[in-house]
Amino acid sequence: MTGLTYPYDWGFIPSTKADDGDPVDVLVIHETGTYPGLVLRCRPIGVLEVLQTTRRKKNRNDRVFAVPERSPFAGHLHDVRHLPLRAMDELQKFFRATNALKKKEIEFLAGAAPALRSR
Repeated sequence: MTGLTYPYDWGFIPSTKADDGDPVDVLVIHETGTYPGLVLRCRPIGVLEVLQTTRRKKNRNDRVFAVPERSPFAGHLHDVRHLPLRAMDELQKFFRATNALKKKEIEFLAGAAPALRSR
């Protein structure tokens, strides 16, 4: 999105289809820069449960959080809920901002903000 810096690495899980019809979104938490088209072998560490609303409909649009299988930075991270609070707040603000630019409302499910659950 124009004017926003993506936290970590953003992509999708190949050969999947989410409720919104797009591939399942994934945020890869690691320290190395990558480039478009790169496929990383990762392991999931959690899910951000999201309900998106447009004028016409509501869709689940969950985001998977993952770390590369061989990551010296995030190799110890096994549960997204163990991210520092500052990182969690940054991610929540990022997802709200990207949806606002697309004229979509976003609701984090499960009562907590952000609504994260472990893998």
